Amino acid sequence: MTFAPRFTITHAITAALTKVERARGFLDAARLSEEWLPGMREEAFLIQAHHTTHIEGTQLTLEQSEQVLSGGRVPDASPDDVRELLNYRDAFELVASYLGSGEPITEGLIREIHKRLVSGVRGGSAGPGEYRRVQNYVAQASTGRVVYTPPPPGDVPSLMAELVAWLGRASEIHPVLVAGIAQFQLVDIHPFVDGNGRTSRLLSTLCLYRTGYDFKRLFTISGYYDRDRTAFYVALQGVRERGQDLTSWLEYFTEGLSTQMREVQDRGETLILRDVLSQKHGLSTPQRVILGRLLQHPGINLEEVQELLPETPRRSLQRELKSLLEKGVITSEGATNRVVYRLAPGLR
Repeated sequence: MTFAPRFTITHAITAALTKVERARGFLDAARLSEEWLPGMREEAFLIQAHHTTHIEGTQLTLEQSEQVLSGGRVPDASPDDVRELLNYRDAFELVASYLGSGEPITEGLIREIHKRLVSGVRGGSAGPGEYRRVQNYVAQASTGRVVYTPPPPGDVPSLMAELVAWLGRASEIHPVLVAGIAQFQLVDIHPFVDGNGRTSRLLSTLCLYRTGYDFKRLFTISGYYDRDRTAFYVALQGVRERGQDLTSWLEYFTEGLSTQMREVQDRGETLILRDVLSQKHGLSTPQRVILGRLLQHPGINLEEVQELLPETPRRSLQRELKSLLEKGVITSEGATNRVVYRLAPGLR
């Protein structure tokens, strides 16, 4: 049997793809400052790594995840949770190396992604990189009720071969839809005893990266899934309830990606505006940092400025704020000890 996904291009899918392409065009054309782009990428990866592992059960907070990825120790964290996060970074680096390569996706590559994800952690005992030889099940975490029984283990090799073969000939389908279909199909086959969700999301990312849809490595769709896991699981299960028609899943997938890309574009536009205003008014580095915060938040006080710039003496920060007032970049309101600084009207 040959894998042939069934779906309909609905208005919702078309609208979402239009938004994705618009955001992609913005990112391709925008002059993205090297001053902030690396930090934005690091933040995007942190959010993606945290949420994709959190969906699968890790208990690290976002702050703990940041500490782990920066090389710090989190004594109260589960060693499995820490290892899982670091494994994700290792697997992501493999996927990122295929950026714009156009090289074919192979079963060996998918197995290597899985191997890197689960080695030494919860899935380690299940044979990292090896297809399952036992029947597995998908159950509700709250009740333990089985909601999906994947194909028998004897069918896994042929189903995976069919998926990979389809990925090699799906050139007439929009790359974003290919990524969504690949993500669902791998989850549906459930080829590994553990780590299928993480592997499927990285497979989706791989599909996007190899076709040039990397969005400068700034998108974090797992955050969208993790914000409403019920909707995520309902979207997956809905395909099975509709006789494997992928339309509803692709509507959910494309809407999620377009939502995340809109957030990326909004932030990019904000930071570009910061650069433009900084050049126009000749702002110092601390002033640029303060302006960046005010472009994203309605107001800031001196204590919050100190948190932003902890290495700068308080009196120096007061002078920076006074200079911003004199240049007409910000305004102030409130009593002496409770002054709140805001972006001057008309600067946006």
